[in-house]
Amino acid sequence: MRICIAGGHDQADFLIQNLKKQKHKLVVINEDKHYCERLSSLHKIPVYCGNPSKYYVLDEAGIEGFDVLVALTSSDADNLAICQFAKRCFHVKKVICTVMSPKNVTLFKELGITNVISSTYMVAQHITQATTIANLVNTLSFEDDIIISEVQIENEFKCVNRQLRDLPLPANTIICCIIRKGHDLIIPSGDSTIRGGDRLLVLTNKDSQSAALAAISR
Repeated sequence: MRICIAGGHDQADFLIQNLKKQKHKLVVINEDKHYCERLSSLHKIPVYCGNPSKYYVLDEAGIEGFDVLVALTSSDADNLAICQFAKRCFHVKKVICTVMSPKNVTLFKELGITNVISSTYMVAQHITQATTIANLVNTLSFEDDIIISEVQIENEFKCVNRQLRDLPLPANTIICCIIRKGHDLIIPSGDSTIRGGDRLLVLTNKDSQSAALAAISR
């Protein structure tokens, strides 16, 4: 399939690595010049530097008739614009976007963007409570090989009080959110600290899942 990935950093890296393995034709659009240069050098795929919410940038990237576009920017409004341009102007067959606010899931679907992903929404709709590492639940599959799991952090885990960047996670792994008592949701960065009682949503593939969970629990 021909797939365009618009925006994002860690999420885009994860998708690129997995979609390349499946031999899809990829095009990437991103505003970050240095990130674009790194992607182009590392993956040897077409990378366009620019704001993907702009019509002329999508046009330059040549996405007309693509099978899939994934919008991963940090702005819900930009992701909506990207998906609407892709569908209405460039006839992309399927559009997928992430949203920061779970309230936008229903709104975006009403506006015709039927594939909307929100970490908070997934927690509310799909997560079954897990109390120990043995009770991990796979909750969402993007492809046959990509899964998301919930991990309950026990006080005795060595990852407690450590920053995410210090965890020896496999390459194909992202901790996409931290659910903490007293907080609806924390979107983590590398310097986010894990605390006992946290619940982590871990995005990985089947081959890397065991190593990812071991890195968190050991």
